[in-house]
Amino acid sequence: MREILGKAKTVRELLKGVKYSIDYYQREYKWHEKQIHELMDDLCGKFLEEYQPAHPRGKVADYPHYFLGSIIISKKDSIGYIVDGQQRLTSLTLLLILLRNLQKDHADKVNVDELIFSERYGQKSFNLHVEERTPAMNALYEGQPFDVTDRPESVQNLVQRYADLETCFPEELGEVALPYFIDWLLENVHLIEITAYSDDDAYTIFETMNDRGLSLSPTDMLKGYLLANIDESKRTAANSRWRDRIRELNDAGKEVEADCFKAWLRSQHATKIRERKKGAKPEDFDRIGTEFHRWLRDVADTVGLKQSDDFYRFIDRDFDFYSRQYLRLIEAARQPVPGLEHVLYNAQHGFTLQYMLLLAPLRPDDGEAVVVRKIGLVAHYLDILLTWRLWNFRSIAYSTLQYAMFLVMRDIRGLDPDALAHKLHDVLGKESETFASNDGLRMHQQNRYPLHRILARLTDYVETQSGQPSRYLDYISEGKARYEVEHIWADHPQRHSDEFSHPADFAEHRNRIGGLLLLPKSFNASYGDLTYADKLPHYNTQNLLARSLHPQCYQHNPGFLRFKEQSGLPFAPLAEFKKTDLETRSQLYRQIAERIWNPADLLKGGQS
Repeated sequence: MREILGKAKTVRELLKGVKYSIDYYQREYKWHEKQIHELMDDLCGKFLEEYQPAHPRGKVADYPHYFLGSIIISKKDSIGYIVDGQQRLTSLTLLLILLRNLQKDHADKVNVDELIFSERYGQKSFNLHVEERTPAMNALYEGQPFDVTDRPESVQNLVQRYADLETCFPEELGEVALPYFIDWLLENVHLIEITAYSDDDAYTIFETMNDRGLSLSPTDMLKGYLLANIDESKRTAANSRWRDRIRELNDAGKEVEADCFKAWLRSQHATKIRERKKGAKPEDFDRIGTEFHRWLRDVADTVGLKQSDDFYRFIDRDFDFYSRQYLRLIEAARQPVPGLEHVLYNAQHGFTLQYMLLLAPLRPDDGEAVVVRKIGLVAHYLDILLTWRLWNFRSIAYSTLQYAMFLVMRDIRGLDPDALAHKLHDVLGKESETFASNDGLRMHQQNRYPLHRILARLTDYVETQSGQPSRYLDYISEGKARYEVEHIWADHPQRHSDEFSHPADFAEHRNRIGGLLLLPKSFNASYGDLTYADKLPHYNTQNLLARSLHPQCYQHNPGFLRFKEQSGLPFAPLAEFKKTDLETRSQLYRQIAERIWNPADLLKGGQS
């Protein structure tokens, strides 16, 4: 083996002016939404433990440091080829691009460009260079949408993970805190770069680091502890029950097993959470997230684990029940399940905190109907809360809502359906921001994906209430036949100069919710640039929300007309689409939203 170099580097030292490449056989970027959320939660949580708005920027140098892991590089012809760590480096690059875009309008920008790309002889290239990703990276860097149709899976993942970063970036890091966070990320976050000078040596290091023995997982260690405290006469049965359910959890997906234990134990046993301040110690909630096996040993008496029968019941009754419900939730998060549709909606927003809340009111002696009602109520509550926040340009990131969701989880633990419904209704009643709080909802770079899903819900509601089958999944699916957000006004401010003296004012109104529709990508490509008068006949061939602009929608359309009359919603055809029409249409959308996301529906769902 030749020379091996290992060095701790800051993010700035690792990426500034340095080129990395990836061999063709290792070019897949495979991180999922969960890994992106965990990365952001870890980074933001560590930073916010120390940050105070009153601190001068220089104080960041004294903030705690954070270790992000190691990467292994094979150095060939002055280029570093990544053998291990490309998932982290790719995700870190996406985060830097987002931070660049977020601070475009800031006076005190932190220069991150040199960590993203470098320029030689007038040619710009990304520091993490993979040819097939370059068009997508350019689009993200410029803040432009990118069509992933027919692109490799790795590129599709790249674009989606950037969207996840936009969605989960916490509002606490906006405005004043943003340059502090960027400083901290660049100077206080470290990785170990291990450099070899041949592929053989690099892969030997990689195998040595990953293949020396099979470490026990936290679940394995928890199992050993529980079984050791069960009488031998019952140990075989408990082990069998445990083994079968763990197999089901593993079959449901990577990391489902560990996530199940965290959600279950938090939902039933977490009573405290660490305060966001320097020196605060981890509490139940935090320890369950990082070391649930050790936590349970430390609190065994508190949670009622004292005798053999207690330990047996913990596996045979509690683990069996809550893991079964968790598997139900995982299924409901992936496809519509009758009575649990809101679980899917919340999952599509990437809201992973929902699982512990959904389990919180459940009790092992609950019957099937009660379980479904409880889960449905909590999921419905979350659906309303998340949509209100998105409507008001608020973050729904894990770090932003973690404390509030912990409090709700603790308060609804074990409640019966009626009490649960009233509690959740009361919690929503204390929210200061609802649909009425914001008459200016508009689409921008950071909310285009959540707004797409909101438009899908509005469109689907009008159709299903008019007696048509649901097409919600069609409206949010990807692929060649996918639907896109269509602007009723084409991007030609000169056509509207009689109402808007400045293009920026036109652009702000053009992006408002009432001026948007969901239409097939092919429609946008064919008609998107036309005037409203030219588009209107074509709208009449599309979904009901689009058709409602056309007079013929109000003729020989009994289902829609019946819905219009019964709901009292102010649908009306529009021969032209001026500024006042856009504002009227925005009010219509808001009233539809208030029917879909109505807190009073929780009380109906809680009735016995």
